[in-house]
Amino acid sequence: MSQPLPFVIDPAGADRQAEYRALRARGPATPVDVLGLRAWAVSDPALLKTLLTSPDVSKNGRAHYPDFQRTIRTWPLALWIEVQSMLTAYGADHRRLRRMVAPAFSARRIAELKPTIEAMVAGLMDDLAAVPPGQVVDLRERLAYPLPISVIGHLMGVPEDQRGDFRQIVDNVFDSTLTPEQAQANTLLLFEHIDQLIATKRAHPGDDMTSLLIAARDEESDGTGFTGVELRDTMILMISAGYETTVNVIDQAVFAMLTSPDQLRLVRDGHVPWEEVVEETLRAEPAIKYLPLRFAVTDLKLPDGQVIAAGEPILAAYGAANRHPDWHGPDADTFDVTRSMKDHLAFGYGVHFCLGAPLARLEVAEALRQLFARFPGVSLAAPAGDLRPIPTLISNGHQELPVYLRAAG
Repeated sequence: MSQPLPFVIDPAGADRQAEYRALRARGPATPVDVLGLRAWAVSDPALLKTLLTSPDVSKNGRAHYPDFQRTIRTWPLALWIEVQSMLTAYGADHRRLRRMVAPAFSARRIAELKPTIEAMVAGLMDDLAAVPPGQVVDLRERLAYPLPISVIGHLMGVPEDQRGDFRQIVDNVFDSTLTPEQAQANTLLLFEHIDQLIATKRAHPGDDMTSLLIAARDEESDGTGFTGVELRDTMILMISAGYETTVNVIDQAVFAMLTSPDQLRLVRDGHVPWEEVVEETLRAEPAIKYLPLRFAVTDLKLPDGQVIAAGEPILAAYGAANRHPDWHGPDADTFDVTRSMKDHLAFGYGVHFCLGAPLARLEVAEALRQLFARFPGVSLAAPAGDLRPIPTLISNGHQELPVYLRAAG
């Protein structure tokens, strides 16, 4: 069967909804161009779930992508397939790495973090309360960013004087408009900062996940612990995914409430809890639009007769799948906190389901609860259509989220 010309994914993510519709119109899976790399974008939720749970689909490009070596030298998003952590692990290796990371996100540890997160949000609210009435505030800068950075810094034991250094570096990891040279330089800088953090915590261990991961690296001698590279790359995964994605969910949830007054009224009147707002945000505006990459371990024959050949890359199109009308009906594009079924793929699916999902949900719900309680008159300070998306095909957020916390006068 002849394949259509690949659909070019916009590296700047200028119109994600139009892109989602175009992908779905081309069928459950379609060839795409991702920064010059040809892959299969899967936008049908049923097919995507099947592939995400199939042993015939791998995230290990080193083992299952014939063009791996050339790609990591020339592709701007090479880090996403080059790292050696549970993000890219397959089979027994994935189980081994996930087992060592899972304790950081146990139900007990998340429950213990709740008072700390509440206090962090309260502190941010106090800072916002000092803003004069009528002055524009960027809530992405003043709320969506600092909360997840503080939480992941606390969890991982990142010294406060090092937290700011990670922000731009991590943002660049998700920026798909960088050149290969810029991306490679950013990766080297990221490695440098992670190595510095590991050295700091090795010299001065504490009650934090970085110290626990280092101990797992240093104490295991039977081959079940981390290698040096796996330790570094696991740290990259936990710090970058632990903050960047939550930033965007807070951003999108606040934006949705400020542009949906009827929906906000339902929450304020007690008909819908903030947790349902979080879930509908994750469904309608997931933090990750596309996640690179997976690879076919063997030839995969799709229901429509197409074949993803062994070794070909697969791009999980989470944003398009979450809004698929076959899953959520003809109103799938409508943000509706009363929707009875808000199932989504925002945290992935199968063995790679995000361990940090409960923590992210807790952070976003608490941020929303305190923001709208403390500032009941909060409103957008610019037309909704004027807000610019961040320049990436991966993340889903705004460059700024300008609001008035209180009316002037």
